[in-house]
Amino acid sequence: MGAYCSAIVLAPLIGALIAGLFGRQIGRAGAHTAAIGGVAVSTALSLIVFKQIVIDGAPAYNAAWYEWAQAGSLQFSLGFLIDRLSATMMAVVSFVSLMVHIYTIGYMADDPGYQRFFSYIALFTFSMLMLVMSNNFLQLFFGWEAVGLVSYLLIGFWFKKPTAIYASLKAFLANRVGDFGFLLGIALILAYFGTLDYHEVFANARHVAGATITVWHGRPWPVVTLICLLLFVGAMGKSAQMPLHVWLPDSMEGPTPISALIHAATMVTAGIFMVARMSPLYELSDTALNVVMTIGALTAFLMGLLGLVQNDIKRVIAYSTLSQLGYMTVALGASAYGVAIFHLVTHAFFKALLFLAAGSVIIGLHHEQDMRHMGGLYKYMPVTWITSLIGALALMGFPGLAGFYSKDAIIEAVHASALPAAHWAYLAVLFGVFFTALYSFRLFFMVFHGRERLEPHAREHLHESPAVVTVPLLLLALPSVVAGYVMAPAVFSGDFFAGAIVVNESHDAMHRIAEEFHGSGAMLLHGLTAAPTWLALAGVAVAWVFYLRRPEWPALLARRLSLLYWALLNKYGFDGFNEIVFAGGARASGQLLWRAGDRGVIDGLAVNGSARAVGWLARQVRRVQSGYLYHYAFVMILGMLLLLVYFTHGLGRW
Repeated sequence: MGAYCSAIVLAPLIGALIAGLFGRQIGRAGAHTAAIGGVAVSTALSLIVFKQIVIDGAPAYNAAWYEWAQAGSLQFSLGFLIDRLSATMMAVVSFVSLMVHIYTIGYMADDPGYQRFFSYIALFTFSMLMLVMSNNFLQLFFGWEAVGLVSYLLIGFWFKKPTAIYASLKAFLANRVGDFGFLLGIALILAYFGTLDYHEVFANARHVAGATITVWHGRPWPVVTLICLLLFVGAMGKSAQMPLHVWLPDSMEGPTPISALIHAATMVTAGIFMVARMSPLYELSDTALNVVMTIGALTAFLMGLLGLVQNDIKRVIAYSTLSQLGYMTVALGASAYGVAIFHLVTHAFFKALLFLAAGSVIIGLHHEQDMRHMGGLYKYMPVTWITSLIGALALMGFPGLAGFYSKDAIIEAVHASALPAAHWAYLAVLFGVFFTALYSFRLFFMVFHGRERLEPHAREHLHESPAVVTVPLLLLALPSVVAGYVMAPAVFSGDFFAGAIVVNESHDAMHRIAEEFHGSGAMLLHGLTAAPTWLALAGVAVAWVFYLRRPEWPALLARRLSLLYWALLNKYGFDGFNEIVFAGGARASGQLLWRAGDRGVIDGLAVNGSARAVGWLARQVRRVQSGYLYHYAFVMILGMLLLLVYFTHGLGRW
């Protein structure tokens, strides 16, 4: 197992180094062969590990790989923990990444940064694998920061576009806010547990549960609660939960393949995975679980509404990602960690499918992204049309498809939770289903059906995408259909993540789901009459009426609800607040420090001031060097007189 683990993480890294350092020498074909080959090796080995750990039931593997440093009795090492949770994440991350790599050959075919892009996305895969396979907080933090760094490089890949530079900086800075809390949480773990090893921390969690710490005003806080909240601040940044969600929609400035990779299987799922991995800690704090559920419910509902007013095809899917991450976070707060990861897995397939399908549309329309300039594409792009339909149905939770099983399980888990926040969180995720279906099929109808609204330049280039693009779409469509049906029995019985996730009996909302679950087929039949299905169908019906039968109604409704429409267009003011207060305040503080500190103290006094003082002194001394002999004689005589006066009056001694 150790050899497998080393190969799984090193293969993408080697591919990234070859493509990045030797891209010019080996050419485009050599670069994508190296990157895809490395990720393909990881995918194959990850599937072997998944079979051994999850399907065959082999024991978990936990071992150190490399000792990084030692300080007294404290050891910092890199190692692997391969259990059911990490094996599942490895399989999903590597498979989706492989599909994105293959797709990139077609999408980036004409881009001058072809080799550089392949190097970056392979490095992204390496970083995420290091994160999910780690057995300690040091390696977790390394992977955590590495995916943040590579996302900065990829979002700003087209660095000549000012909007891309702005978006990459926004992502980097928003994540630094979250990572500050995350690092404080890790520091508290080291201070109170004396180790960063998962196994030792989890084994001693209950011994630290009674410890308190004074944060402010002399009020003691439970240490475990504070640790969980600080770690969740990091998750809010990486998994884009309110109010640290603002970077994710702007990440659409990067090429579509990286949008799919960030949103589906890598960076944004890191926070969800981390909280699930930390379940032994979160189960000791009802306060932390209530906060997690509240933030998730707000994100799930409010971000879904924003998807209704977006016209950029990629941004609609981006806000969908925000909403679905909110659903996963709500499940974490309800202690349904297994269901959260279940939805993470199914979402990875159909969200990657939707992003890559959007990229196929963009290719077919010669980089047109505005849905108002589309329509009727089903006749020209049949493969993209059918795979987009599958993705939209899976996203809205249509009975039988992957998203149905995981999303309905989240709704039921929240309904069964006894936590105070569960009462209104249930309403948020339930009615969020309606808006999910509405914005999903708004996109589908505006792009593929209705009147053709194509620009002349787009119509000239309209065509179905090449096989290197459509084959990954078909391969992702298959798990988007069957993954939920196959995984549901093991997930709902509690066997799928046995040993990897800890749930207290008082929080076991999944127990009720397990009691009511009588097989995937029975759940499918029950789902046909359940409220989420009818709400989803209502959303589809409204989208059909508004965007096919009565396309003039959306504008009319926007005028009637002008205040709400204004709030949605302005994203509830979060972007404005961040621009004026956060970014503007930072810039103003920087200007103040620059003028007062850099220009005033450093330049004014230290550098320029000392230079001016030396210059003044030099000018005074220069006057003495006149070149006239009688001036020098006068000075010598004056000096002799002063010495004579000094010594004759007893003011000095020989």
